Formats: sequence, structure tokens, C-alpha cells
Amino acid sequence: MIRDVMVHLDGSPEDDIRLEYGQTLASGEGGHLIGILTNLLPDLSLAMPFDGGAAAVVQVVTELEQQARKDGDATSKRLIDRLTGLQVPTELRRFDETFGTMSIKVAEQARYADLFVATRPYGAGDTPVWLDLVEAVLFGSGRGLLVVPPGYRQSGPVRTVLVAWNGSREAARALGEGLGFIRNADRTVVLMIDPKADALMGPDVERHLARHGVTAEIAAVESQGRRVADVVLDEARGVSADLVVMGGYGHTRLREQVFGGATLDMLTISDRPVLLAH
Repeated sequence: MIRDVMVHLDGSPEDDIRLEYGQTLASGEGGHLIGILTNLLPDLSLAMPFDGGAAAVVQVVTELEQQARKDGDATSKRLIDRLTGLQVPTELRRFDETFGTMSIKVAEQARYADLFVATRPYGAGDTPVWLDLVEAVLFGSGRGLLVVPPGYRQSGPVRTVLVAWNGSREAARALGEGLGFIRNADRTVVLMIDPKADALMGPDVERHLARHGVTAEIAAVESQGRRVADVVLDEARGVSADLVVMGGYGHTRLREQVFGGATLDMLTISDRPVLLAH
């Protein structure tokens, strides 16, 4: 059951989108919404010159840090006012950190929530926004990450869930993190792409969900050369899914992290919320 919902906030217009979605998720009995404000500070270590002039650089960075903290104060005040107006219990936690440490701090915080809500970091032709944070939460928090497309407006509760299932550990983690949504949905469709003819995955996952009181539909689809993400999104549109649940593939940055192809594609093109777990 989802009780603690953590929402990433950064002072951008997307804050309202994330807060609207977070409020919907936290609106049940005992729900609580935690806003995580990421206020970036300049990193002195990256600004130090190799040919002298260190004192001047320190002065500039110090002034920039003071301004960043001042801007953070104004953003905090504005967000506290916004949170106070929501219809659920809320709190704001602020982190003043450099780029190198911010994502680690946020991933650690995400471990104390049921779900972390962030904006999809990629857009068509756009520079990724908060990509390191999304990576850190997905691979380092041990919690589910719900990624919302930029500008996406949630019109109501999640009624139809599409689960992308391939029997992997990551898919099982995502299914577990998504059970709260699945139990409350009116319809759950389990999508298997290019399933083997003798595979028991469909009946097994169907029985597993049935024990949770969920009557799932199994959809076996051939990719026919299409990308996994394209197949998933085509099926999601076909069943009017409000949420896609799927495993998040890749490795931590310490192991030269690269998102798995399907995960990166979903973080780039998905037109609806995606719940990922690793």
C-alpha cells in the first residue's frame, strides 16, 4: 500500500505537475506527501584553475553559493505555500548540495518512502534534465521510481495498468512495487513480447496476481522488429493505460552505468507515467 509519496521539486514549472500527481497518490487513508527540494550549489573543485587565480575563483564561487542559497530560500517559501494548499499532509525537505553529491543524497532519502515521483529526464531533442538523479533513485534507492512525462496532467486515479513482463528479476521488482496501483485499478493487462511457445510465464503471473485479488489479462505480442518501448507504448495506447509498470535495466554508474535500451527509450519517448524498479 502506498502511504509515503516522495516528490522531486526544483523550483521549475514541472513542480506543479509532479505535486498534482503526488497529491493524487497520497490522497488515500494515511497518505503523506514529502517534497524533496534540490537546490544546486556551485562546486568549487570544478572551478579551480590550474594556473593561479585561486583566490579570485573562491570569491566568485562564494558569491554564487550565497546567491544560490538565497534563491533556495525564495523557492522554499513558495513551495511551502503550495504544499500547504494541498489536500493531504505534507512536508518539505530541502537539500543544498553540489551536483556531485545531490543525487546520492536524494537516493538515500528515497529509501524512506514508498514511491519517488520525478519528471521524465529526456525529451525529443532536449538536453536531459536531472538524469543523474533519476539514475541514482532507480539504481540506488531500492524503491519504485514513477516517471511522469513533462507537462503531463493526471485527470484522476489510475484505472488501467499495463505491466511489461518478461520474467526477469527487474520485472518482478517492478510488479511488486506496482501492486498498490494494480490492486486499485479496474483493469490490468500483462504484456509479454515475443514469448516462447512453451513458456509458463503467462499462467504463472496470472495466478500470482489472482492471489492478490487481481484478474489480469494476458497479452502476447510479436515485436516484428519494433523496439520494445514502441511495442509497450502501442499496447498502452491500445488499452488506454494510465500507467506502465516495467523493470528498469542497467547498472550503477560505478560499473559504467548505461541504461538498458528499453529503459532509455521509455525515459525518452513515453507519453504516459511509467513505474520503474530495478
